[in-house]
Amino acid sequence: MRRYDRGYSRRKFLQDAARGVLGTGVLMPLWPAIASSGDISGAYPDELLSIDAYTRGRIATGDEITADNVEYVRDLLEPIRYEQIRTMGRRLRVAPTTTDIMRLSPWEYIEATLRNAGKARFDDNGNVVAPDGRPWIGGNPFPDPKQGIELFAAQTLSWGRHDASFYALHEYDVDAQGDVRFSYEGGWAELSPVARVSMDPKPYWPEHEDKLRYQSVFFVKPQSVRGTSFLNVWDYDQRKFPILHGYIPEFRRIRQLPTDQRFEPLVPGSSMYLSDAWAAGDPLHTWGNYRIVGRGPFLAAVSNSWKADHPNWQHDTHGGPKGHSFWDTTVELIPEAIVVEAEPVLFPRAPVSRKRVWFDARNLVVVGMVTFDRKGQPFRSFDGAYALYEDGDRRVMDGKHPYWSWTHVHATDIQSGTITRLEQVRTVDRGHDSGANDPGMYERYLTHAALMRLGAV
Repeated sequence: MRRYDRGYSRRKFLQDAARGVLGTGVLMPLWPAIASSGDISGAYPDELLSIDAYTRGRIATGDEITADNVEYVRDLLEPIRYEQIRTMGRRLRVAPTTTDIMRLSPWEYIEATLRNAGKARFDDNGNVVAPDGRPWIGGNPFPDPKQGIELFAAQTLSWGRHDASFYALHEYDVDAQGDVRFSYEGGWAELSPVARVSMDPKPYWPEHEDKLRYQSVFFVKPQSVRGTSFLNVWDYDQRKFPILHGYIPEFRRIRQLPTDQRFEPLVPGSSMYLSDAWAAGDPLHTWGNYRIVGRGPFLAAVSNSWKADHPNWQHDTHGGPKGHSFWDTTVELIPEAIVVEAEPVLFPRAPVSRKRVWFDARNLVVVGMVTFDRKGQPFRSFDGAYALYEDGDRRVMDGKHPYWSWTHVHATDIQSGTITRLEQVRTVDRGHDSGANDPGMYERYLTHAALMRLGAV
């Protein structure tokens, strides 16, 4: 008899859940395996490292998951993607499982995670701090999480896992009939004053240590919203709401906006809220009751998603009534995902009663989210794709190593049938180029003067 038969992993996950235990890995703890070799293979049996083995050959690497075969992998999908595949023509192409951990996050972020493992703790206010009580020093503070709040704390600390990121982006808002009702072009910038691992000075930017993040979003197309921009300034104390500033070209002034209204779209037609960003768009302690509710294999787009053969990295679409509803997407079998639920506790008028979020145990990035309305019914979903921007001899560099980032996102309002598609492109109007760790990003995108300049174009 095989010691690790097809059901061994499932039994292990269920037994751990029954005992209230969370320890990533099946054959051995995951992070010691990563630390020793940089590879995850030693932590998982074959059935979790190959879609062929998992489905007993019914679906193979290189195949597409469609309505014809989705039942074989129903337990590897959140309910919304399953229904989109079954009823709306969504398709997923399957790639091999990535075992090299250095291809699943920025290089320096992974090195800092390994270097600083075991040093993080929560202070009396519930904020993540280093051993000396100062802000966190870099990398994932809880690479071997034991509680749901640890996964969300790490996600909230560093969204894009770079010290600074700028994403040139396209947005397409598709209605229930499959028509693209709105399309936008713009940019999203974020910069971390703490926990810095690439940009000098590090780990802290002097005189900004009380801030967690500066983040802005602006639009350059269409003309009706050109120059509209917003700036979020996050306090390091995760009990406080960010300060939100907005520039509306018609008023020619910057206004401070209500910061707790985070469940509304920034532009007409969008199904994307500020709260949705990276599934952790609000300060950690404005949500609560974090709890791990599941653990097991999952299908998600964490590699092979960069559109290297398009000069502006633009992706193709398919599915829905008119072929515009979904990005072409490549997924892989994730050996282990951790499912966490949380509830909004400082939003008395929130339309959301709870959210359920899937984290890839290998790198602890978010790979899926479903929110529920106040009646407990599925409300909205959020699923993104990531990639190392390397394809043969084509690559985008981030210092000494290829760039790692998100590539595209679906944000779906399940109840209305509307879908917002976002993609990271190489550049948008007037030379706003995607990239990471640019020391000029703060002055260009993350100050009041920057909002005024962006609004004057």
